[in-house]
Amino acid sequence: MRKLKILQLIQKKQYRGAEVFCCQLSNHLIELGHEVEVYSIYDGNASLPLLYKQVKTLARPRNRRFIDYHGWSQLARIIEEFQPDIVQANAADTLKYAVLSKIFFNWKKPLVYRNASASSFYVKTRFSKKINEFLLKRVDAIVSVSKASKDDLNKLFPFTSTITSVVPVGVEVKGFLGGDHFKTESQHKKKLLHIGSFTKEKNHYGLLDIFQRILNDEPSVELHLVGEGILRDKIEQKVSQLDLKGSVHFHGEVEDPTLFLKSSDIFMLPSLIEGLPAVVVEAMNQNLPVVAYNVGGISEVLSNNTGYLIEKNNESSFADAVLKDLENSDKQKVENAFNLVSEKFRNSEIAKQFLQIYAEIRS
Repeated sequence: MRKLKILQLIQKKQYRGAEVFCCQLSNHLIELGHEVEVYSIYDGNASLPLLYKQVKTLARPRNRRFIDYHGWSQLARIIEEFQPDIVQANAADTLKYAVLSKIFFNWKKPLVYRNASASSFYVKTRFSKKINEFLLKRVDAIVSVSKASKDDLNKLFPFTSTITSVVPVGVEVKGFLGGDHFKTESQHKKKLLHIGSFTKEKNHYGLLDIFQRILNDEPSVELHLVGEGILRDKIEQKVSQLDLKGSVHFHGEVEDPTLFLKSSDIFMLPSLIEGLPAVVVEAMNQNLPVVAYNVGGISEVLSNNTGYLIEKNNESSFADAVLKDLENSDKQKVENAFNLVSEKFRNSEIAKQFLQIYAEIRS
């Protein structure tokens, strides 16, 4: 394959799965000899792991995302100057910006949309369905993070079936450097870890209910929460109301979550919806037992041979699985999980799958 020029669009400079994976993917594409530029729609403080260069930003005001003519113009100028062979929109508002820029400024570059979640969770009204249908009809290919995400999208928008492929999220052989170290004053306590934005789909309220059940049977545990988001203040208030401040620790956004994964005893993910969360694959790659709800594409990587897969909203079973592993960790599950990730979820190989899709839409 000849050298390609690829323009990647992300939502914001933030340590969120979609943004981090995009940069990791871009690194491998660069190492394979291709030229990549990454732009965020909104600015942020995260120092994302992009090799040899920085993530650039359009620095657009978020409250104008439906009427941001200047932002669409700015993106069109970047495309005119860079002349990419492929433009890839990575989740969230990137699809709006790419499609509306393409329509208003008539650029012709192939457009790939990366679908990283379950669309039906967000597309609830007839109006939002019409808007998303309008946008999706103007992309050349869709890459879904899991079969569950693909099936969800294809059911909601049947016309996407012929242009949708599945390419999972992956992990790096080594995590990138930097970030905060795992700090706790209670080194003798078992550490339960959750990494994720404070949003309703991550289900922090349910997580606290589960933690209380665990704490009732096993007082020598503590819960560590890594991430930021609009619900953080409310979750902190809930922790205070439940008198859990001594047992629940907030760490904010961190650059390298592997520093936490390596120092924890169990990773917990009671999400209400997921595409295929990179953090589950990262935990498995770090030999950390995983307990998660069976939602979205999680079962495509996690099974009861590689961790603990719990039916959605079954808080009692979730707590029981954590307690069971705390008492006697199943080393075979951990080994099976690591082997699976090593075989199927390495970013170096996943980058080649993206290149294959790029080649198909350009042929």
